[in-house]
Formats: sequence, C-alpha cells, structure tokens
Amino acid sequence: MVSIHIQQALAQVRELQQKILEKQRFKGYSGRARALSGMLALIASGVMGSTAFPANPRAHLLGWGAVFLAGFLLNFGALIQWFLFDPHVNRNIRRLKPVMDTLPAFVVGGIFTLIFTAHSLHDFLFGTWMCLFGLANLASRHVLPPRISWVGWYYILVGSFCLLFLNVPFTNPWPMGLVFFFGELAGGIILHFDGTMPFTLENVLHMIFSLKEHPNASSK
Repeated sequence: MVSIHIQQALAQVRELQQKILEKQRFKGYSGRARALSGMLALIASGVMGSTAFPANPRAHLLGWGAVFLAGFLLNFGALIQWFLFDPHVNRNIRRLKPVMDTLPAFVVGGIFTLIFTAHSLHDFLFGTWMCLFGLANLASRHVLPPRISWVGWYYILVGSFCLLFLNVPFTNPWPMGLVFFFGELAGGIILHFDGTMPFTLENVLHMIFSLKEHPNASSK
C-alpha cells in the first residue's frame, strides 16, 4: 500500500515537472537562422528585380518559393539540432508544441497561395503572406521573448496596409524583400539576445556571420 502511494506521488511530481517544462521559454528557434532568412529575402529581391530575371508572375512565384524553402531549411535545421542535441530537451516531442502552434498560419498561407494563383490574383499574395506570418509570430508569443509580439504586429500592420492601400505588382519584389528583411532581422535579434547579452553592432555581426552560436544566446 505504501509503495502504491509513493508511486502515485512520484507520478504527480513527474507530471508537475512536465507542466513546468512546457511553460518555460521555448529555445528551439535560432536567431541567426531567422536573420539569415531575412538576408536571403533581400538578396532574392535584388535578383528578381534585375532586368535579367523574367518579369512574369510564375517566375517570381518560383523565386519566392525557393526563398521560403531555403528559409525553412535554415530554421528547421537549427530546430532539429536543438531537439536532438540539447540535453535539457531530452528529445521530448512535447517540447515542440510551440512549433505546432504556428502551423495553421502556414497551412492557410499555402491554401491562399494556391487560390490566388489559380485566379491570377498574384498581387494579393505579398500582403497575405505578411499578415499570416505575423499571426505565426503571435501564436508563439507566450513562450518566446515578449518583444516577438512587436514583430508579429509589424507584419500584420504592413501586410494590411499593402492589401488595403497599396497596389504593388507581384513582379516588384522589393516591398516583400524589404519588409521580410527588417522583420526577420528584428526577430532574429530578439530571439538571439533575449536580455542575455549586450545588444551591440559587434554582437549582431557575430550572430549573423559566426559559424557557431554564442554560448549565451537564447536560441541554445
């Protein structure tokens, strides 16, 4: 009888520990990966904005698809590395819940992209992508540094402005590239520093160009 009570108590303690872990700050996102994704968007804008690049929606859609894929691989690779090798994670699949919370926004973004493309409504894609990316940022705001909400609202406000007031053709890549460059750079800085190290130009450059994360970075 005593052993049963002890086992029940231990089970309750383990459950409490698990709940505490789930409420802790999520460390799986890499600030450097986000910043590099923003730089990719800016570089892609320069490529697609050149006279050598085909000025048609299909080519630009493929170009942005390549940017999304590269950014996904960067961020997902950093996430997998954290999940597999961080000793505090212990490969517990429940620690990936914040990632799952962002999936609906990306799924809806994919659906809207298919619908708008099928009806030749490409000019609505930039604003839609920005708004949904903002929602993805807000979905994880309770387990990420609080200032990540600023990035989410930034995307939503700029995306709404593009949809309501601007008539930017889809074949002009610069609005998309600039918005995502500044948004992802800001998001990367917020995730990387998170109050654990001084915000200086030297540390920002180290975040972007160093081969290894800073040991005090919040993403590790």
